[in-house]
Amino acid sequence: MARLPTSARFAGAMLRFVPAIGLAALLSGCDMVVLNPMGDVAVQQRNLLVFALALMLLIVIPVIALVGIFAWKYRANNKEARYDPDWDHSTKLELVIWSAPLLIVICLGAATWTGTHLLDPYRPIERITKGEPVPANVKPLEVQVVSLDWKWLFIYPEYGFATVNELAAPVDRPIKFRLTSSSVMNAFYVPTLVGMIYTMPSMETQLHAVINEPGNYDGFSSNYSGAGFSGMRFRFHGMEPAQFDQWVAMNQADGDALTRASYLQLAKPTENVPVMRYGRVAPDLFNLVVNHCVEPGSVCMSEMMKMDRADPSSIDDEHGMSMPQGHQPQRPLNSADAGEEPPQSPADVDQRSRSAPGALDIPSQRNN
Repeated sequence: MARLPTSARFAGAMLRFVPAIGLAALLSGCDMVVLNPMGDVAVQQRNLLVFALALMLLIVIPVIALVGIFAWKYRANNKEARYDPDWDHSTKLELVIWSAPLLIVICLGAATWTGTHLLDPYRPIERITKGEPVPANVKPLEVQVVSLDWKWLFIYPEYGFATVNELAAPVDRPIKFRLTSSSVMNAFYVPTLVGMIYTMPSMETQLHAVINEPGNYDGFSSNYSGAGFSGMRFRFHGMEPAQFDQWVAMNQADGDALTRASYLQLAKPTENVPVMRYGRVAPDLFNLVVNHCVEPGSVCMSEMMKMDRADPSSIDDEHGMSMPQGHQPQRPLNSADAGEEPPQSPADVDQRSRSAPGALDIPSQRNN
């Protein structure tokens, strides 16, 4: 069988990449929301991602190109390639090979350190968009978020209403999210608005963001949490201030109330839940959820911790002991005659504490 020329084989290999190139061209028309965000925090996160990717490509692209060039130049049938088996070192090449990655690592480290602090989810945002700081008289919109099985509860304490699987905010107004979970860990994520953050039971996390363009955006859970996880989605609406006021009035006009009893019903596992609205919300419901004391008669975790701190027996507890030991005064060891002969009898040893029966009894100062 005749062997194809090298140029023909190379052309055939390149043709195999045509479908992949065509697929990439088709995908270029998709709206890649992570790379096309509508919120300033997400924009800054996108810029950090692109900057880090570009820095790494400064090494990756030349290395991949050189692999192809070396493979082509030093192929078996290229008799003109220089063959130098005794070559083993070049100071110039070593400087290039080690200095370039080192500089890239330094730049990546500096950008990551700066971005980590500027984009800390607990840090209130300082600008609406690039070059436009947050006005001093603007109050952030507080939204209390509870991840349930398998739905999202959003409470607006400023306006006194709550929604399920629908979230809205006016454009160019800072948003402060306070987040928790009713049962298992979840992850709150609106890609066009801000990066994801976890919600955990018995804990509160925070997130700050702003939306700059009106629109209807996707929101979902990005952490698997059980059978109904795939349907745990919600809509996030960026609205003009007047439109947001109308949306608030519509929710406040709803006759249903989110009481402690209705919350306990809502918290039961359900899948693919439609949008629900509550015109009124029980006082301090979010804090009750965080402290696991929504049920009437249950003791809040914060109250239990206060009682523990007020218990006088816990003050004298020994480190690492699960039971209170109380304070037992002891005399120091007599070490003045450390070089003398050992005692003839254990009775001759000066004891540090009582050796009578009951000397090691643990006193309890807790009330039974």
